[in-house]
Amino acid sequence: MELNELYGRLLLDTEVPADLKKELIKNSRPALIQHENYIECQRCLSKTLKNKARLPNGAYYCPKCILLGRVASNNKLYHLPEKNLFSSLECSPLVWQGKLSLFQQQCSDQLRKAVDRSGEYLMWAVTGAGKTEMLFPTLEKVLLQRKRVCLASPRVDVCNELYPRICTAFTAIDPVLLHGHSKKSYHYSQLTICTTHQLLRFLGAFDLLIIDEVDAFPFTNNEMLKQAARRALKPNGTLIFLTATPTQELLGKIERHQLAASYLPLRFHRHLLPVPQVWFCGRWQDKMYCQKLPVKLKSELNRWIDEGFPFLVFVSRLELLAPVLRVLEANLPAKAKGDSVFSADPKRINKVQEMRDHKLNYLVTTTILERGVTFPSLNVMVLGADEKTFSTTALVQIAGRAGRSQKRPNGDVIFVCTDQVKNVRKAVKQIRELNKKGKRLLNG
Repeated sequence: MELNELYGRLLLDTEVPADLKKELIKNSRPALIQHENYIECQRCLSKTLKNKARLPNGAYYCPKCILLGRVASNNKLYHLPEKNLFSSLECSPLVWQGKLSLFQQQCSDQLRKAVDRSGEYLMWAVTGAGKTEMLFPTLEKVLLQRKRVCLASPRVDVCNELYPRICTAFTAIDPVLLHGHSKKSYHYSQLTICTTHQLLRFLGAFDLLIIDEVDAFPFTNNEMLKQAARRALKPNGTLIFLTATPTQELLGKIERHQLAASYLPLRFHRHLLPVPQVWFCGRWQDKMYCQKLPVKLKSELNRWIDEGFPFLVFVSRLELLAPVLRVLEANLPAKAKGDSVFSADPKRINKVQEMRDHKLNYLVTTTILERGVTFPSLNVMVLGADEKTFSTTALVQIAGRAGRSQKRPNGDVIFVCTDQVKNVRKAVKQIRELNKKGKRLLNG
């Protein structure tokens, strides 16, 4: 480990080599603070009752951030203030040759101005609006200013998709990719791409922190991760939120004029969002368990295969993955290759990549792929869209997986239900309303 790998970082003594610990003893602090009835973790700032955090040897640990390595009362944390020791760039690091549309450019310009001041800013754009490309001019600006930047997301898949796109667009920068499944080692970089959990390892590091899919689990409603984001940012830094489906909290801040925002209700290719078809299919689960695929569903999936379009089939529960995959394998042509994927799947990253590489025609998935992944010319089917697992936001995001390609901007989206409940009605209504706003934008 080099000394600069501690700049802006907050690391356990178990993560720091012995020779550096000796040199940086003045830069250490207790990892846990003990109070009368509870302990307070200095990495994640969570408080836990002592009787729920006691180890067999009488010491205490923090159960809230255990996934990043155990923090115990005998540990210390090490930190060096961020110094922005980055070389001046002789020319622009942005080599992307694409061109933003008029509406994208307007949004991008607003974002570029937002980083001139500290505080928070929201970019609210529909799925497929091209948020990543709209970020490029802002990233170019702050990188030329030798500022340190982080792109964070609650989802590993989003980080894995962002990383190669950023590397291709900014060839003069060597970004670091951080998440629990990443095989890349940490290095001091002007540009970090990471999951929001990794922000727990930073302190006052970033001049600009961008959180993509800010409304996604596990960031949304997670005070620990929100505190981690605020702490990872420099006191005078800028925090930008990106989303297609803002939370009520964010909308409330906009209404109270506590949060500035830019808004784009139109996709990058200037086509409207695909409006879901709602199909009613009673007892579809019973038929699946009997290795039968309802005739209407079988006909549609076969059409997708004949037309050569990849597709995702969403299910509401883990236990449905295997039976749905089996019935698809039994009823669809042998040439159609499929698999299933879920959040804790050890082969999750590989399977998503196989889908991108056209080695798989379809994936049966949980809501883990509801956002942050892009497959060209995709179709989407949601089995049991009327179940509680699929919130209105989730259904809007899922529908947004389709129609993201310039070559095929109008993919098929099918919600299979036994009842048209509130979440389904609201999702379809929201998409229609977004399309009305998009039409008004197109018509000037």
